[in-house]
Amino acid sequence: MRNSGNKIIIADTQFLVIEALKSLLISDNRFSITAIVGTQYELNNALKTESCQLLITDFNLVDFESLGDLQELKKKFPDLAILILTNSLSKADITELSKIGIRNVVYKTSDSDEIWSSIDAAIKGKKFYSSEVLDLILELSESKSLLEEPSNLTSSEIEIVRLVASGLTTKEIASRKNISFHTVNTHRKNIFRKLGVSNTSELIMQAIKSGWIDNIEYYI
Repeated sequence: MRNSGNKIIIADTQFLVIEALKSLLISDNRFSITAIVGTQYELNNALKTESCQLLITDFNLVDFESLGDLQELKKKFPDLAILILTNSLSKADITELSKIGIRNVVYKTSDSDEIWSSIDAAIKGKKFYSSEVLDLILELSESKSLLEEPSNLTSSEIEIVRLVASGLTTKEIASRKNISFHTVNTHRKNIFRKLGVSNTSELIMQAIKSGWIDNIEYYI
């Protein structure tokens, strides 16, 4: 990793994606990779250690509780541009990302030209969406009703709310339900988005009001 050029942090956990980004960025002396991280803790430490121009991340694979965590990151590091590079994206995700001022979003299936264009745009403070993301945005603009997703949780999501309320961590929930950490993390993000909450305390209060748990069954 070199110390010249625009400094970039990669926050992702997919080995092949990380290696592909490293290979791509190393080929251009305008950029250098400052750190590669897989958790919020590592990300915050890296940003505190050295000033960086760009964060490339897949919010679905890092332990963000919600997209609100990215908003807090923007507040703490206002000069940091954020590029979302992801495998999946819902219409609600696009709306939320736009609300918090993140307008550089591409899929991991994008070709090298789109990846380079997205990086250049993010560094320059301009917006860029890959063609697949633009298709979703066009669908949103054509029908406002598509912006709204059901607020009712599935039975599986309600079960996860109850486990969260009982004090279990994401890792413990994954072990209890015999599913991956990332699956539980995705469920949590969907729950937060559907209910319009930003932290666990708000989630539990909403769960009590909705009758999913009793107010003596949990602790915060």
